[in-house]
Amino acid sequence: MRPQRAVVRKQGTLDDLTLARAQLGDHAAFRELVVCHQQTVFSYLWRMLGAAATRAQIEDLTQDTFVRVHRGLPRFVIAGPARLSTWILTIATRVALNALRQPQPATESLGRRARSVAAGGPDTAVGMIVREALDRMTPEHRAILVLREYHELDYREIADALKIDLGTVRSRLSRARDALRAALSEEDA
Repeated sequence: MRPQRAVVRKQGTLDDLTLARAQLGDHAAFRELVVCHQQTVFSYLWRMLGAAATRAQIEDLTQDTFVRVHRGLPRFVIAGPARLSTWILTIATRVALNALRQPQPATESLGRRARSVAAGGPDTAVGMIVREALDRMTPEHRAILVLREYHELDYREIADALKIDLGTVRSRLSRARDALRAALSEEDA
């Protein structure tokens, strides 16, 4: 029996063997998938739902995302056009947009420090301005800006994730960036 070598991977990536095992129902492999992508999904959902969301709501939506990933994983094509991370963010986008369409009960929001940690960035005035600008955007504009700027998806991946035309991605991204610029310039004034 050959000794297994340790697989070293950067955060957010999963080797093909572990992914294939997860697709076949291996619970340990699926747990590795979740651990590998959970922070990215949590941060994305937090950015999408805004400052009014509670940590518990974001955790519930993160869990819902991974339940959907688990259900759809056997159909994911490893050699297909989408990376696993893009496919998971596509599912998270659907979960976020569905949540944004639902009326939200009045609840205590994440504290300023917790929001900063969830965003993965420093607790700065600029970070808070960006957060507030994101909160004022439509969910569609917010999704495109977050997928592009925070998660570095290319235009085609965003179009596929949101099931919209490439031209729509470009125009919405332009409008979202304009809104962000305006918010930043208002703060400078």
